Amino acid sequence: MNGLISFVKGILEYMTEEWIIVDVNGIGYKIGIPSSAVSKLPSIGKEVKIFTHLQVKEDEMALYGFLSQDELNMFERLISVSGIGPKGALGILSTLSPADLCMAVITEDIKTLSSAPGIGKKTAQRMILELKDKINTLEAIGMGGEPVLELQQNGTAEEAIVALAALGYSRVEAAKAVNDVFKEDMSVEDIIKAALKKLALF
Repeated sequence: MNGLISFVKGILEYMTEEWIIVDVNGIGYKIGIPSSAVSKLPSIGKEVKIFTHLQVKEDEMALYGFLSQDELNMFERLISVSGIGPKGALGILSTLSPADLCMAVITEDIKTLSSAPGIGKKTAQRMILELKDKINTLEAIGMGGEPVLELQQNGTAEEAIVALAALGYSRVEAAKAVNDVFKEDMSVEDIIKAALKKLALF
């Protein structure tokens, strides 16, 4: 049933921070959205295309929508995690972008995952456990196919990330900075210095 309605394209009739109504040939579809999508939506009366997930329960059906296929894909991965429902997944995507969420999972950044509403340490650990095999580094950094460093497989890069995290940066921030500056012949110290400059400390 999830693929029954892949997207909805029509006129944006109404919106709140939690849902929108899209008029498709005279039929109004009420669609739950992450609050982060509100600022990116067109104005009322304009055409909009929303990628959708249809959630079917015994007593109700609900549509959840996203402005990109990446967000929809991440939403469907999140609701596959035990203990996370559609509203919880929307809350997570309201706080973290798909790219940041991917990076937080593969770098096991519990601090960043726990920054989402309703996500405690145990749920964050469960997300990492259940999603890590479904997410790769290429998705995590850039989401657009740019060349990336396989951070988990490089001990020097990992040491630099750990050091930056000890300075107070999240693993997501640290991994992005290290990825941007890393070269094979760099020492850990060189990576850290370059990454700190990237992070605008110097």
